[in-house]
Amino acid sequence: MAEGKKSYLYKLKPIIERWPAITKPEGHVTFRTKIFWTLLCLIIYFILTNVMIYGLKGDVIDLFAQYRFIMAGASGSIMHLGIGPIVTASIILQLFVGAKIINLDLTKKEDKAIYQGTQKVLVIVMIIVEAIPQIFGYLQPSDAFLGAVGGDMASFLIVLQLCIGALLVFFMDELISKWGIGSGISLFIAAGVSQAIFTGLFNWLPVQGGILSMSNPPAGTIPGTYYLASHMTLGEIMGGGYQSIFLGAPSVGYQNAIVPFLGTLFIFFIVVYVESSRIELPLAHGRVRGARGRYPIRLIYASNIPVILMSALLANVNMFAMLLYRSELPLLGGQWWMGKYDLSVSTQPIAGGAWYLSSPGGINSWLIPIFAGGVGGHDSWQFALKVIIYLSVLIFGSILFAKFWIETTNMGAADVAKQIQNSGMQIPGFRRDPRVLKKVLERYIPVVTVIGGAAVGALAGFADLIGTVGNASGTGVLLTVGIIIRLYEDIAKEQAMEMHPVLRGFFGNE
Repeated sequence: MAEGKKSYLYKLKPIIERWPAITKPEGHVTFRTKIFWTLLCLIIYFILTNVMIYGLKGDVIDLFAQYRFIMAGASGSIMHLGIGPIVTASIILQLFVGAKIINLDLTKKEDKAIYQGTQKVLVIVMIIVEAIPQIFGYLQPSDAFLGAVGGDMASFLIVLQLCIGALLVFFMDELISKWGIGSGISLFIAAGVSQAIFTGLFNWLPVQGGILSMSNPPAGTIPGTYYLASHMTLGEIMGGGYQSIFLGAPSVGYQNAIVPFLGTLFIFFIVVYVESSRIELPLAHGRVRGARGRYPIRLIYASNIPVILMSALLANVNMFAMLLYRSELPLLGGQWWMGKYDLSVSTQPIAGGAWYLSSPGGINSWLIPIFAGGVGGHDSWQFALKVIIYLSVLIFGSILFAKFWIETTNMGAADVAKQIQNSGMQIPGFRRDPRVLKKVLERYIPVVTVIGGAAVGALAGFADLIGTVGNASGTGVLLTVGIIIRLYEDIAKEQAMEMHPVLRGFFGNE
């Protein structure tokens, strides 16, 4: 790239070079060391999710309540922002680079270094952007804290705690990616969702606290179903009790019914099947006779990252729509068509554009209202339109982010061709030339990327329609299953490289 055509982001190079970062290992990191750092970061994550923000008032309004498990955070804790700033920064840069607004060629090492460095700087900016709005009526300081330090200082200290928590997530993600196994972002999502599912299955405490009763059953699927079935008469079951057992009773907060449990199992098996679907290209070593292998191109080639990015984008849309609805900005403030909210009930939109882009939230929230002729001021056709719009946006957005993702993570045809070439392998019947390999791979990778992006988006949308145990969201369950499968495969790959060091060159670890 000519000097005059370089991106204006090169002006950030002095800042990027001095930016605090986790040091990349110079040599090979042993499998035991990687496991140690991965588990340590996971333990620290669970500890931080239970460290509440100091000086906070008890009633917390969570801007990300609907996307809490995808954001990998805990409401009201020092991890309140979760991975939101990291993912939002990635979304912004991917969109700007993909639209050619930022002139960077990610196939070039220098441009890619600037891209990654700029993303780190942008993460800090997004931490501040997402932390400051929280103190305007959402995370309010307690009266005692206000009296001790004053109003402005109390707000500043709450924002500071949010920033520290988000920075810790950012550095732990970087630590895992360089010294651990897999992705920190993915690991934190899987940890939060797994905890929610376990609690949703086995929680024996009443839904609303207090004493167990028919209107206040155990919150978990297994104890709740047993309690309702054993305490209902046959007449009560036939008179509508079966709906509480199978679909839940939203009026009393009982959500962990049998259908969400079956939906969770169905999603699990479908994702396992789809993750195992792949195209395998035969490979042979150019110099060692008899040395053969296969290069797998998965159906979900870009993994679950596109859905994470798309879900984070929708979470930000919901956050800014809520902020605008409560603001007094001219033309934009208080406009119901952008998104209408009743924060005394929930942080989920009840009307407007944000309502159509919000998750359907299980069968009780869309299918029952369609057959009932509408509810909450919405007609049946509006609920049907909401489902169509939500699925369309999720699928199209997942395809878009899948295409961006493979170009920024060395998963494109050109990068894979170089990896195969450097490992000494080649496709039998083709000349040993990276340009030839690239043309062969271009027959598969772009098509599989689009199909995989659409598939993972459709699965996430379908999961959100059915509902899940623990209110972890269908997207959260989908992501968790895929993440656990990938983590298992990454561990197997690391063990193989530990036993056979020659494989490190093929996987690009040396």
